Amino acid sequence: MAVPKKKTSKAKKNMRRSHDALTATGLSTCSKCGAPKRSHRVCLECGDYNGRQVLKTTEA
Repeated sequence: MAVPKKKTSKAKKNMRRSHDALTATGLSTCSKCGAPKRSHRVCLECGDYNGRQVLKTTEA
């Protein structure tokens, strides 16, 4: 079984973990109503996806 001979330093440990940071989700705008929405998802404001009405929304 492999056992490390020396303790891993804080710098080496942090360099290894440098790619583990969380990234923010990419937002795009809805082509129909202009509301911000997540990419490749249904717009929650107007219910539109890819030029089609997918969700029924209640208009006030």
